[in-house]
Amino acid sequence: MSSLTGQVALVTGASRGIGAAVAVELARRGAQCVLVARTQGGLEETDDAIRATGGLPATLLPLDLQKRAQDIDMLGPSVVARFGRLDILVHAAGVLPKLTPVAHIQPRDMEESLAVNLSATWRMIRTCDPPLRAAPAGCAVVLTDAVAAAPAAYWGLYGAAKAGMEHLVRCWAAEVATTPLRVILADPGPVATQLRANAFPGQDPSRIADPAAVAPGIAALCEPGGPGNGETIRLGG
Repeated sequence: MSSLTGQVALVTGASRGIGAAVAVELARRGAQCVLVARTQGGLEETDDAIRATGGLPATLLPLDLQKRAQDIDMLGPSVVARFGRLDILVHAAGVLPKLTPVAHIQPRDMEESLAVNLSATWRMIRTCDPPLRAAPAGCAVVLTDAVAAAPAAYWGLYGAAKAGMEHLVRCWAAEVATTPLRVILADPGPVATQLRANAFPGQDPSRIADPAAVAPGIAALCEPGGPGNGETIRLGG
């Protein structure tokens, strides 16, 4: 029996990059995965990769976290209605509209960054908190970025939203401290994703980690006996 057999995992940002790679790894470890992302085609590709490893066929939920934000509220109840439980949340969805001086940030870009990087996290916490608390050993892993704690020129648009997200997640961790639920922040470090390519278009992706290389480390955080509640785990340099 695999280590996560019988557990149900909800993964956001699961159509590509780190979210997709983590979903494949969780499924390889036996979890039943529910995948959330904007594009149906990308979700189907992740499901194909899961099936290729012998994992259970995934449930696919196409959802734009900005344009259909209120639909996030039904994710937790929908997963419970379908599977009777939710054990794991990996919130990997994120967006980097652009790098720009703070004085030049446009309202539409700030709205997008806050909606996807901050508000969607708040809604994910609201909808997933009850079933995760009810799970025998619930675990929520929220991906973050070092820029949240180390402000740098031109990163204000992305970093401010991520810093707010970290604050929310740490508050949540403090609030569940007396429950079996573990809430963890995970920084995968530099990874060859589309978000990274947008930020550093001249960087050779072969010189940094591939999403499949960091996925086992993130999936391991969800295993029974993983890091304690409230920890921030830095996986990459």
